[in-house]
Amino acid sequence: MNFGATFWGPMISFALFVWFTMKFVWPPIQQALADRQKQIADGLAAGERGKEELEKAQAEVEAMLRDAREQASQIINQANKRQAEMIEEARAEARTEADRILASAREEIDQEIQRAREDLRKQVSTIAVQASSQILKREVDAKAHKDLIDDLATQI
Repeated sequence: MNFGATFWGPMISFALFVWFTMKFVWPPIQQALADRQKQIADGLAAGERGKEELEKAQAEVEAMLRDAREQASQIINQANKRQAEMIEEARAEARTEADRILASAREEIDQEIQRAREDLRKQVSTIAVQASSQILKREVDAKAHKDLIDDLATQI
């Protein structure tokens, strides 16, 4: 057995195998590893960007909710103010209407008092004519003494 052929033959074969592997096999494997590493790095970066965007979106949502709550509070306050204004307007209108009705009632009462006075004057004049006719035992001319009776009724 020859030590040189058994030693150098496998060594040359191994060297050719290493050279072939380094020249043709290893670069595509390294390229595939680099591509995979780049994909993983891009995926992690996209995940971080997505996380940041999610945090930004959550902050925007919180801001929008806060704004919506403030707007709702303002709308409620405006509605309450408007309600108070409407109640006050209704009260003012009711007071005005009550004053108008009261004035109308007073006017009507005054008219009724005037009518009652006129009726009373007529009755007094009739009673006066009857009383004077009974006193004098004769009929007093109502037309002739009307002015006198009207003055008497006015004084009463």
